[in-house]
Amino acid sequence: MRGAAAARAAAARVLERVAVDAAFADLALEAELAGRKLPPRDSALATELVFGTLRWQRYLDWILAPHAKRRLASLDARVLAILRMTAYQLVFLERVPSFAAVNDAVTLAPRTPGVKAFVNAVLRSFARRGAREREPAPPRDATEALATRCSFPTWLAARWVARYGPEDAETLMRAMNERPPLTLRANTLRTTREALVARLAAEEGLAARPTRWAPEGLVVGPGGAPGAWRAFAEGLFAVQDEASMLVARLLAPAPGATSADVCAAPGTKTTHLAQLMEDRGRVLAFDPQPARLARITEAAARLGIECIEPLAGTVEALAPGFREACDGVLVDAPCSNLGVLRRNPDVKWRREPAELAASAERQRRILDAAATMVKPGGRLVYATCSLEPEENDGVVAPFLAAHPEFRRDPPAEFPLPLDPDGTLRCLPHRHGTDGFTAVRLRRAITAP
Repeated sequence: MRGAAAARAAAARVLERVAVDAAFADLALEAELAGRKLPPRDSALATELVFGTLRWQRYLDWILAPHAKRRLASLDARVLAILRMTAYQLVFLERVPSFAAVNDAVTLAPRTPGVKAFVNAVLRSFARRGAREREPAPPRDATEALATRCSFPTWLAARWVARYGPEDAETLMRAMNERPPLTLRANTLRTTREALVARLAAEEGLAARPTRWAPEGLVVGPGGAPGAWRAFAEGLFAVQDEASMLVARLLAPAPGATSADVCAAPGTKTTHLAQLMEDRGRVLAFDPQPARLARITEAAARLGIECIEPLAGTVEALAPGFREACDGVLVDAPCSNLGVLRRNPDVKWRREPAELAASAERQRRILDAAATMVKPGGRLVYATCSLEPEENDGVVAPFLAAHPEFRRDPPAEFPLPLDPDGTLRCLPHRHGTDGFTAVRLRRAITAP
């Protein structure tokens, strides 16, 4: 199997694994592409099919259902993955010939008697309808209708409607369904942003432009896998979203300082802290999993960074050994990841509302432990890639109430405008970034 057919086969397999094995889409896709060794163009198509289908999964089910004589939820996982993936191509990918997409879908369908005929009948019926005819009557409930059109779980759509209003919530959901840009952080220890633009243009034929908010960021046009570029091997950049870059800048570590990243793996923000410190001083990097910790060491070596000290263990276990030892501590807390759905669309189908409270409890324990590492007069940044109040304001407010020695410490100037209370909120539909929330606190020099 070659070309687009091989890409479709790879995508169908990944979508099936996500559905049956609860595999993470990005990791499953990486493994599938590594095993098949597809050329760049076909790898790009497989990637588009996987993430596009997951982004629009609920919407695709809605417009497919009238063409199937069986309930979609009752179908074999592979059959449903093939139907969704093919519908995605017919609706969203204008350059894909419909006959090729349908033919490949029938080929990929299981050989179980009647299955190929079923897939063929559903997709040919679907393909005959024009774009305006594909949408059936929407659900009567306004929020459910909005969630269906925007392909989001109703519970999450309802939260965002309550918080932002219907129009803003719809804009946010549609922004979360967009293909994210490829964003790089120039490694200013080895190059400049301007020199990296020239290098990428000369060697890879890539156009790049500065990011709007982060002074070391670049948005790069399509052009294959960054890991294959010479500039990557030479450590001239790291792949990082612009919102993520702003988190380290919020901590603003000084050269020669002692900093800590207590939830460090895979090390993207850790290496950014070291970069801002000009690789002078000390950056403690905690992670409980040695394999993930090894990724930090690998990233630091590639970027030419020597000041990072990886330490295996949780912050609760390691913090007592560094009591009041740090000028700055970053808590990039494990969270629901509901702010990065552009990059991880499968997450919205995994999460349940009850998980937010469980995440918040874990985040409070991490923040409490990390705070003990901050020197008097030092800074503490709490950040999540989530927009949900339980994981952000609901963690910071009780922390401040229980720790009067800390107060909010927003910078006087910052690239992206902060909330009136000093909170950094990066919103995809307003800032063109991933969704991040962060706040900077400072410990008093003397006890209150």
